[in-house]
Amino acid sequence: MKTIQDIKRLSIRDYLHLRGIDPKYGNVRYGFYHSPLRSERTPSFKVDYVQNLWYDFGTGEGGSIIDLVMRLEHCTFTQAVERLGKNDHIPAVIAQPLPPASALQVLSDSPLAHPALLDYLTVRAIDPAIAAAYCREVRYTVSDKLRFAIGFPNDAGGWELRSARFKGSSRPKYITIIDNGSDTAVVFEGFMDFLAYLTLKRADRLTVDAAVLNSVVNLPKALPFLQRHATVHTFMDNDDAGQQATDAIIRRLSECEVIDHSCFYRSHKDVNDYLLTIRRPQQRQSPAKRGMKI
Repeated sequence: MKTIQDIKRLSIRDYLHLRGIDPKYGNVRYGFYHSPLRSERTPSFKVDYVQNLWYDFGTGEGGSIIDLVMRLEHCTFTQAVERLGKNDHIPAVIAQPLPPASALQVLSDSPLAHPALLDYLTVRAIDPAIAAAYCREVRYTVSDKLRFAIGFPNDAGGWELRSARFKGSSRPKYITIIDNGSDTAVVFEGFMDFLAYLTLKRADRLTVDAAVLNSVVNLPKALPFLQRHATVHTFMDNDDAGQQATDAIIRRLSECEVIDHSCFYRSHKDVNDYLLTIRRPQQRQSPAKRGMKI
């Protein structure tokens, strides 16, 4: 005969699966579901597979499998215990070692649509429609807290993540290449400068090639791609690291025509800062008049 503790160890994940309810995303430690207790569009019902507990972020409810059966089957505690005690199809959760959780884990990505993220782009003076063509809305966890951000994918499966409250990335850190088959390439340190450049150009799609380093330390990874081009336009930050990266590109791409555009925004930190300045009403000025022509 099963004790209360035996019943509490019955897998919530398997119980939900038997009812045709499966997670929308998650990992070996937990899963996020559309709440079986109410109607919702964004999954906010979390099942912790290790502790075998559930929590509904929309209602603030949570507990053991007994509490869940009481809510889903509209029965009393005694009835829930009796039903679970007779159910031989739900295995018990067995404690086992799991790989350590990383500081940041990406759960899912979807089209860029959250108002808070679109507002953040507007604050940065970046056209949301342009950003939506290259970025995704990424949901991730940090210390088991569910968060979301604008995600820019790199070529190794990692993400650069930005929001009003967060600036970071997921592993692996790598470059992002956009290959349109052109003999001209533009190169940026980060994707916000890349989006700022497209906003200045009023172009929702790039016609030349591009390399976004996602960190100046990634420059060596981009050089083989850049060396294929007759002309390379650089848009590095106006700091020591940016100048060193520009010098390295000029030195390593000796057979290419390398054009340094940082002089056009010399009094600004980077391309996005330049964009913010010229978009202020009291300082509005055409990019063409400032020399930003590529």
